[in-house]
Amino acid sequence: MLEQSFKTIRNGDVVTGTIISVKPEEIVLNIGYKSDGIISRNEYSADSNLDLTTVAKEGDEMEAKVVKVNDGEGQVILSYRRLAQEKGNQRLKEAFEKDEILTGKVVQVLKGGLSAEVDGARVFIPASLISDGYIKDLSQFKGQELEFKIIEFEPRKRRIIGDRKQLIVEDKKVKQDELLSTLKQGDVIDGTVKNVTNFGAFVDLGGIDGLLHISEMSWGRVENPAKLYKEGDPVKVFIKDIKDSKIALSRKFPDENPWNDAAERFAVGNVVKGRVARMADFGAFIELAPGIDGLLHVSQISKDHIDKPSDVLTVGQEVEARVVELRENEHKISLSLKALNKSDEDEAENPETEEAEAAAAPAEDSPAAEEPKEEV
Repeated sequence: MLEQSFKTIRNGDVVTGTIISVKPEEIVLNIGYKSDGIISRNEYSADSNLDLTTVAKEGDEMEAKVVKVNDGEGQVILSYRRLAQEKGNQRLKEAFEKDEILTGKVVQVLKGGLSAEVDGARVFIPASLISDGYIKDLSQFKGQELEFKIIEFEPRKRRIIGDRKQLIVEDKKVKQDELLSTLKQGDVIDGTVKNVTNFGAFVDLGGIDGLLHISEMSWGRVENPAKLYKEGDPVKVFIKDIKDSKIALSRKFPDENPWNDAAERFAVGNVVKGRVARMADFGAFIELAPGIDGLLHVSQISKDHIDKPSDVLTVGQEVEARVVELRENEHKISLSLKALNKSDEDEAENPETEEAEAAAAPAEDSPAAEEPKEEV
């Protein structure tokens, strides 16, 4: 009758018992069987350092799965972990079929990604699906709660794959659409440099990126964007153009255009100073101000014949020249060294100057011109 009073159990059964003893490394349950059930630390959690007295106490009821009816010593081996994993896998299956967003805690950082736990079941999130950009150090996610979707569910192959990247991309798309609806051409906006390339810089405008092309970074010449900006720099820009989701930015503010007062500064006849910026066979381009170059044609460099500008000039050399032509609408200025030198020569050989000097000097046949005679 005593034997009959105990229930019959088999491997794989799920049983409910009352905790009668808890030690750091095992939990003992009364499961209504002729032998007590034992849950070891390893069958409770994947944490090999977990103290079971911190998660269970005597008198609590617990559900577990029968692993072995008799371990050779008359004890029943139970597993809380395997039962939780099966329930978790069922939860993952439902989420996979419904395309549902799950939240799991990162319990392990692996070489190729992260292992997150959802209701006792493990989900692997590959490094390529953690974010929409490359992340070098994955350890920053250890212990964090992450949202993701299940994109592959094959528990028999132990292949349950999570994807966080698509959620980030979708969220960014929503924010981008919201921000795009508020932006318009000409808006001045503060941004942060996100990435610098050899052709420009991508600027984060608060949820959407815009391109600040190298040609729009300054009214002056920019040879290397990395010399002006670095990642994280704040920058004030204005929207030059919006096409679909692409935003073209500029730092060439109209009120800072160096050509605004060019008619006065570079009027024909003015003597100007500049730096040789670059040279071609037909002449040298002189930077007169940031964004303003003047052409010094090879024929205007010297009164003597020269074959090419590099025969007498070098890049970076400071020169002084005279403006001989200004085409303001075309943003073109012509310079001449010959005109400057000729002007100096004309002053030295000016007939009016010679006449003035002659008038000031006494005539040769005048009494004043004769030498005084000694009196005897």
